[in-house]
Amino acid sequence: MTKNILVIPGDGIGAEVTTWGKAVLEQIAADFGHEFSYEEALMGHVAIEATGTPLPDETLEKAKRSDAILFGAVGHAKYDNDPTLKVRPEQGLLKIRKELGLYANLRPILLFDELLGASSLKPEILKGTDILFFRELTGDVYFGEKNRSEDRNTASDLMIYHRYEVERIARKAYEAARVRRKKLCSVDKANVLEASRLWREVVQEIAKEYPDVETEHMFIDNAAMQLVKNPGKFDVVLTANLFGDILTDEASQIAGSMGMLASASVGDGTGFFEPIHGSAHDIAGQNKANPLASILSAALMLEIAFGLKEEAKQVTDAVDKALKLGFRTSDIAGNGTDPSDILGTNEMGNKIVELVKR
Repeated sequence: MTKNILVIPGDGIGAEVTTWGKAVLEQIAADFGHEFSYEEALMGHVAIEATGTPLPDETLEKAKRSDAILFGAVGHAKYDNDPTLKVRPEQGLLKIRKELGLYANLRPILLFDELLGASSLKPEILKGTDILFFRELTGDVYFGEKNRSEDRNTASDLMIYHRYEVERIARKAYEAARVRRKKLCSVDKANVLEASRLWREVVQEIAKEYPDVETEHMFIDNAAMQLVKNPGKFDVVLTANLFGDILTDEASQIAGSMGMLASASVGDGTGFFEPIHGSAHDIAGQNKANPLASILSAALMLEIAFGLKEEAKQVTDAVDKALKLGFRTSDIAGNGTDPSDILGTNEMGNKIVELVKR
């Protein structure tokens, strides 16, 4: 198989972790006889510094002609500390999602047994958790009309959804539920928000096409509570952009760390694969970042974008084996972890590449 992969390291620890996502892809290609070619491009703060825009035209052109994109992270403390800045790194991420039609964000919350003790939740509550989130990615308040009064004292963001936007992601979620445990929970705030009432109405209609899937509707506040109270009750979770953003970050505590969670943003064209963590400038350049989420994102790319399930399993098995052998990065190390088994970014990345090798 021949594929062209665009690597967008982005900001902060993005470059450090995507190095190892790419390294794993290279090892898989060598093992299985595939031919993967790579390009790199700028996005985020580094792109603003170099070109004045968070998503240069050149990056977008490369993205459109690639077969898949491996992404790191965007963001910088400079923008967090100054909300008046008009040009911001996150604008690049929102724009590329819109331009590529990446309307479905898939975030698997799969807990490796070896990390039961790394979570702040009780192991008996967590064991066996396996949730797949479908977060709508190109609608909601992130893309609705934004206003600020002339006196700067009033602001609004339009929460907007169109029927077709809900229909297309609902169908993807139901198709996934059919090959899992046949349970889907749709999360909204239909008791308050008109946009959520449309969401629920459309999901109820789509549910009729999938009578073999058990459908549950849950308000976002209850879902946030149930996620930490009884995560095992969830299988496929379908929700809107804002709610999905919050719930999946909450769910990172189930897996022990945001450094363990991969994601795939897909639509009808080029897929976009990224760890869910941010740019973490406070540890950038210190060999502390956990590369496993980027490596697991590469596994998602192999499976979802290229249909290479055996190759993807080889990657996830390597991560599982590394954890079984006791190796940890600092974010997932417990009190009982041998200090000699706590690895830096590069050491953990090298360990996974070694374990991926046939």
